[in-house]
Amino acid sequence: MTTSIPANAPSIGKSIAFVLPGLRAGGSEHIVSLLCNHFSRSGWTVSLFAFEEPGAPPYYPHDPAVSIRQLGHPVGRLPIVQAAVTVINRVRALRRGLASARPDLVVSFLTRTNVVSVLAARPLRIPVIVSERNNPAMQHPGAFWSALRRYAYARAHGLVTMTEGAMQYFPKTMRRRQWVIPNPTYAPVGTEGPRPGGRQIVAVGRLVPQKGFDLLLEAFARAAPRIPGWSLVIWGEGPERARLEAQRDALGLGDRVAMPGVTQEHGAWLREADIFVLSSRFEGWGIVVGEAMAAGIPTISFDCRWGPGEMIADGISGLLVPDGDVPALGEAIAALCADPEQRRRLSEAARISAQRFTIDRILIEWERAALEAIVPKQVLAGAMRTAAA
Repeated sequence: MTTSIPANAPSIGKSIAFVLPGLRAGGSEHIVSLLCNHFSRSGWTVSLFAFEEPGAPPYYPHDPAVSIRQLGHPVGRLPIVQAAVTVINRVRALRRGLASARPDLVVSFLTRTNVVSVLAARPLRIPVIVSERNNPAMQHPGAFWSALRRYAYARAHGLVTMTEGAMQYFPKTMRRRQWVIPNPTYAPVGTEGPRPGGRQIVAVGRLVPQKGFDLLLEAFARAAPRIPGWSLVIWGEGPERARLEAQRDALGLGDRVAMPGVTQEHGAWLREADIFVLSSRFEGWGIVVGEAMAAGIPTISFDCRWGPGEMIADGISGLLVPDGDVPALGEAIAALCADPEQRRRLSEAARISAQRFTIDRILIEWERAALEAIVPKQVLAGAMRTAAA
């Protein structure tokens, strides 16, 4: 896709750097790969910085022209003294990288990395757009990082969130400029929706408390006697694996619930999904909900803050269950498994609804935000008027 802003707009440096904690499988990593590839193919010089050890292979594909720089100093939770030292080391490493790359704009993802990016770029006079990718009302970074975030965000060029609720969480002093840009929704190539006669429920995400897979196991245990022949697959990896496997076995679901880890290919889980369930306690958006809907997979989700309620029209394009209501989730699973006609209706409506968040539309919003950060408003407005004439 070509740039959405006219080529006659002057003074556009067209150089951008993205900063992430790492390049593993995950929602932020996925959107950054899409952004890197889009900007690169639109004629920008693109650098990608990650705080991980050099040589770690990215999970998502990147355009060969994207310069990937792994800086070391992996992100992790540390005592306050060690955290302070690590922040200093990350700032120094990133500042050296930015001084070499000399981008016109830095776009950073996730709270701690956002703080480091602002501290690193500020002496170089490079504007930074920081992006919050989760639910800030439900995340508690601690006093040290909260103080640094207040300081850094007040000095960032602007803030991107995926929902209006997340944006309003931050005081105006921490969002000098603001853009609400949801994640794109699309079905990876080779996914064709539910299989005729398929009986597999799928959930996807890191095995961490936020994703609520313990709640999903309880809900499936309630529904299981009413839906013989249906199974549940939970894709993902994380620190809660042993506890979730023990819970599964204690519920007597060992022969009906599989936990195979991370898919080797992005989106491969969609090919074996006949119903998708999001059981999260909170979300920043819920990118897998969008992928399921775009693929026409009938979707059930807790109405958690924030994201699912902005994507799903309850009873039309999916089913929303009261936040954290395990009995209601079990009932919704059992009812949808037993009703192929409702699954068909939800599937058709989900595909249509997901078109509101197509990749092209979302990438255009990101490019507009980037250009607004580096091009004087009057210049950009004049170029847009000329193009429209």
